[in-house]
Amino acid sequence: MKHKEEKELVGVKEIARRANVSIATVDRVLHNRSGVSLKTKEKIEAIIADLDYKPNVFARRLASKKILRLAVLIPQVSNETAFWQAPLEGIAKAQEEIRNYGITVENFLFDLNDISTFEKYTKVILESEFDGVLVAPVFINESTQFANKCQKLKIPYVFINSDIPNQDSLCYIGPNLYQSGYMGAHLLSYILSENSKILLINISKEIDTHHHLLRKEEGFRGYFAENNKSYEVVKIDIRQTDYESVEKQLNEVFSQQKDIKALFVTNSRVSSVAKYIQEHKLQHLLLLGFDFLPQNIDFLKKNVIDFLICQKPQEQGYKAIIALYNKLVHNINTEKINFMPIDIISRENFMFY
Repeated sequence: MKHKEEKELVGVKEIARRANVSIATVDRVLHNRSGVSLKTKEKIEAIIADLDYKPNVFARRLASKKILRLAVLIPQVSNETAFWQAPLEGIAKAQEEIRNYGITVENFLFDLNDISTFEKYTKVILESEFDGVLVAPVFINESTQFANKCQKLKIPYVFINSDIPNQDSLCYIGPNLYQSGYMGAHLLSYILSENSKILLINISKEIDTHHHLLRKEEGFRGYFAENNKSYEVVKIDIRQTDYESVEKQLNEVFSQQKDIKALFVTNSRVSSVAKYIQEHKLQHLLLLGFDFLPQNIDFLKKNVIDFLICQKPQEQGYKAIIALYNKLVHNINTEKINFMPIDIISRENFMFY
């Protein structure tokens, strides 16, 4: 290890000698820091390219003896949805790749149905002086307040799965929520005849503060408005997420609405609606929802769910941690917006996804 560190230093010394500058100046260029004139920077970069010099990040991180600590603030996996298991797997994969560089990752998993758990963990994270944060900004106001505090403390943060406009995050990695809803409406328009009635279903205890559900709904309605489609969209907000409550509210809707042709569920809890359709023998209804989860795939295979919109949650978690690593270790910024592809999964192609 000592030999590697010496070799690293010799490389920086040689660059400084050729450029006739100090080692500190070379270090500024290598770390993309200010304080170096454009002419000098270009000269040093040309020498680096000529020498094919590649900094030994591993040795440099060990030499610094500073542990970088990343905090992850996302929802916990629950009986109602296993969606957040996938980002956790991506986070764990990235953590394994960067742990030898003196970087630790600590997970704080809040309850999707309890804002107070989110607020509790934001306080812990801010008091613990983490170097970077990955956050799923499920609750709009609380997430905005947290982001503003991170910004004030100069803690870089990355949003995943849903974004909050006008925040100075390092980057956003996740779906284009509006386009996800837009795509759902477009897909149904191929299947349904004009003037069909569609039931739009939000299932969440905190619907009013769940930014990602509201944006999907906007996109869904936006497609019909922009394309002058004469579909009637009936909306139901189900605020108690257990199956008994879902069943009760769907019973009320179907007792009043006799001519519904399709159902669009704005999140991964589509399996609860699928269970209702199966138990009440309503398989003639088209059902569209979100996320590649075991319970959803089970109903997809049974032809109860017709389509799932999926957007690579495991990759979101992985890319977010790597973005923080690149910023903190290499001072490299990730592209500000990183949209995941919008994939449409059916029972004919799910086994290849």
